[in-house]
Amino acid sequence: MQKLVTIFAIATSLAFPASAAEFGMASYYSYPHKSGLIAAHRTLPFGTQVRVTNLDNGRTAVVRIVDRGPFIRGRVIDVSIPAAAALGFRQAGVAHVRLEKL
Repeated sequence: MQKLVTIFAIATSLAFPASAAEFGMASYYSYPHKSGLIAAHRTLPFGTQVRVTNLDNGRTAVVRIVDRGPFIRGRVIDVSIPAAAALGFRQAGVAHVRLEKL
C-alpha cells in the first residue's frame, strides 16, 4: 500500500507541477508596516515569492507575500504601490495578471 501511495504522489507531482500559474485581476493597496515589492494573497504562505506578469503590457515583478487578501471577488492578488508602478498599472488601478510561485 505504501508503494502505491508513493507512486501516486510522484505521478501527481509530474502531472500538476508546483509552479502552476494562477490568472485573475490584481489591484494595489498601501501596507504601512512594510515597504517594497510586497503583496497580499488569500492562501499562499507568508514569505512566498511570486512572479506577477501584467498581461495587458507584459511587465513583470517578483513580489513577496506578507499579508492576506484581496477580499474582492475576482481579484487574486493585491500588490504594494511600488509593485503596481513596476507592473505599470498604478494609474489604471487594476490589471489582468498571471501569478507564478517561485
